[in-house]
Amino acid sequence: MNIPRFHNPQIIKEGGKPAFAVLPYDEYEALLEIFDELSDEHDYKIAINTETEDIPAYVVDKLLSGENPLRVWREYRALTQQEIAQAVGISIPFLSQIETDKRLPSLRIYQKLAKVLNVSLDNLVIQEQTSEGE
Repeated sequence: MNIPRFHNPQIIKEGGKPAFAVLPYDEYEALLEIFDELSDEHDYKIAINTETEDIPAYVVDKLLSGENPLRVWREYRALTQQEIAQAVGISIPFLSQIETDKRLPSLRIYQKLAKVLNVSLDNLVIQEQTSEGE
């Protein structure tokens, strides 16, 4: 990053305290450029330090095709219905009904399911979005 040499800005006071700094426009533009570069560097550092999971394309395809997200994530995590039901504290038939869209669990159960599957709640509760006029 090329840091230009700035001149002393003109300081405008109000009530005896500095209130404004006036500087040449080219120096102002240089400051904006430096800010943009620093902002990009900051965003990059956050991105490389954020652990994210790479989701295989087949999982994404199943979710996008409308398959039940709970079943997709359970199968992807290689967990049985018995393991999930036991960890969440629900019956296997109830879990099966959730996976076949015959019953909706409470928010509390959804939260437990998300925790066991190590996904966000948004990944389990997929709302259909319709465009205006449908």
